[in-house]
Amino acid sequence: MAKVTGIGGIFFKTKDPAQSRQWYREHLGVESEEWGAIFKWRNFDNPDKKCYTVFSQFKEDTEYIKPSTLPFMINLRVDDLEALLEKLKEEGITQTGKTDVNDFGKFAWVIDPDGVKLELWEPPANEIE
Repeated sequence: MAKVTGIGGIFFKTKDPAQSRQWYREHLGVESEEWGAIFKWRNFDNPDKKCYTVFSQFKEDTEYIKPSTLPFMINLRVDDLEALLEKLKEEGITQTGKTDVNDFGKFAWVIDPDGVKLELWEPPANEIE
């Protein structure tokens, strides 16, 4: 059964992403690039598999989180994006935008009943080398 396997990332809007990254670095030890930070971890069922979760700040005027009006988006890791999208469609849940496939994996978006944009992410097989 296609399902969510964990949190892939947290993305949120801020007035000053650089200042926000500096605050998280200085006070919480979160080392971050301009695009965000990566927290590396191992798959519980397959400890040889390296995985990661992203933490990233976006400018307040970002279009990336639209059509949600909320200041954040949650990325959920999934095991089979195509099967999950088919299941959601059968349940009356409409995908927002088109599926994107790139070097980082497969991505699709839906909006939950509270207006939270959820980014569904199927990581590539070789997630971290």
